[in-house]
Order: sequence, then structure tokens, then C-alpha cells
Amino acid sequence: MQKILVTTSSFDVSLFSNFIGTSSKPIEVVLNPFKRKLSEKEVSELLTSDVIGMIAGVEPLTKKVLSGTKNLKVISRCGVGLDTVDLDAAKELGICVTNTPDAPTTPVAELTMAHMLNLLRHLCIANEQIRNLKWEPQMGALLYGKTVGIIGFGRIGRKVASLAQAFGANILVYDIFPITSPDSIKQKELHQVLINSDIITLHLPYTIENHHFISTEQFALMKPTALVLNISRGGLINETSLLEALQNNRIAGAGIDAFENEPYTGPLRHLPNVLLTSHMGSYAKEARQIQEQDAVKNLFSKLTELNLY
Repeated sequence: MQKILVTTSSFDVSLFSNFIGTSSKPIEVVLNPFKRKLSEKEVSELLTSDVIGMIAGVEPLTKKVLSGTKNLKVISRCGVGLDTVDLDAAKELGICVTNTPDAPTTPVAELTMAHMLNLLRHLCIANEQIRNLKWEPQMGALLYGKTVGIIGFGRIGRKVASLAQAFGANILVYDIFPITSPDSIKQKELHQVLINSDIITLHLPYTIENHHFISTEQFALMKPTALVLNISRGGLINETSLLEALQNNRIAGAGIDAFENEPYTGPLRHLPNVLLTSHMGSYAKEARQIQEQDAVKNLFSKLTELNLY
């Protein structure tokens, strides 16, 4: 029997019913048994010879993994980023790759704003204190009038800019491509964004070229009052350099949703001025439903083209 492998940590399997129920060929859906991000070895073991298509999460689909598959024909990424897929290897092996670029935009942008506001107003600290019977109002700061530096001005970066402007923030942007935007949004060189921003938020894909895009040299340019956010991809920030910058008061705080190694167990957990979330940028119910629906449609559209469904 042909199989569809779902490697995301959770998935609404009922979305397959309309497709599998009308298939002329029997298809079995296999779910991620670990309910977390898979390692290279784990995903290799799950990609058995009868798997013809997969709904992919953020596990490493390297050349080694893809070369070890026998009949995999379609990778339908449930999300926007394709940095975890070796696209050259997939093309070489004749594996189609799709993604769902629109659905994650609003939830990732809103989580970015949640991190931003939480850090500015010290909400987690106040919450923890009250739970420990300590009543000590926290003096925070406004987003209004702050300069938000957005690194990467694609769909999500643009949405963050729109939301931050609604709070009265000023926007600076760095992107490798020229941007088209209102006059109120200024495109600058990277060092100018780092020097002049009160809040710096990353919205880049992860590539080898972007590995540790923010490291010691970049932290040295920032204001000591700056907040740094990565609600994008692990590996964009050098976490050791981030820890040093925070411990040495080189910057004031950080909000991180994506880590180099997940689940994250490192020393940033112990710093009160760091807000950590579990790679949940797109995990909003409404957006997740759309994303999963699109991933399933993309998968069976490609399988139909290949006469496998």
C-alpha cells in the first residue's frame, strides 16, 4: 500500500478524507510518532520505500535523507520556509516540492508583536512575581515612538511593519532587494538598521549564507537598550553571542521562537530578560487550518499530475 508521511508535530488527519476516499489506489497516512521536530535519522527511518508523498514540517530533508528514499515523489511543506529542504537534491531526484506561503504571515507577525510588547512591558516578569506573591509593578516602555528595524521585508516583514506602525513606531528596513513601500518606511544598510533601531526583528529564511547572520560583531553595533527578536528560523542568531551580549548588558533583551537545536534546553532559559517560545509562530488555530488545507491540496494536486493518485 502506498503511504503519505506527515512529519509535522500535529496535523488534522480528517483533511485527507476527501482525497483518500476518492482514490483509485489505497493510501495510508502515517503520522509523526514523536509529536516533535524530527532528527535527520528519525525522518530517514520514517521515509520507507512505500512513501510516495509527505506533508513536511521543519525536519532536515537533506540530500542524504532524500537520496535514501525509494519512491518519494512529492514534498508538501506545511509552512513557508524551504530552508530545511535540499532543493537541489530534490530536483536532481525528481521530487516535487511545494509550500504554503500565505497562511503563516499573520500569525508569525502577531507573535512578533506579542514578543515585542511583552518585552517592553515586562509582562512575564510581572506574572511570575504575582504567582510568587510579590507585588512589584514593572516600569516598562512604550512601542509608540520607538524605531523598529525589520531585517527581511517579505510577506511577514511587511505585516510586522504595518502592525508596528499602528502603534506609532517608526520603521527601518534592511533587505537585499530594493523595496517598494510608503515614504514612512526607510530602507537602510544593515549597519544603519542595527545602530539606529530600538527593536530589531528578523524575518529571513535560513541559508548557509545567513548562518549566524546576527553575531558578536552585529551585537556590538546595537544600542544597549535594544531588544532583538527572532520569530523566524533557528541559526540566524549566534546563540552563544546572544547570551554574552545579554550577560554583558550589550543589549537589553531578546525574544526567541526558533533555535538552532530544538527542543531548546540552553542557558538562555535562565535569563529574566529573554522571552522564549517553542517555535510556534504559525500555530494559530485559524491560520493553521488554512495552512494544513493548502498543504494537503498541494500534495494531491502534484500526485494527480504524476498519476499516483
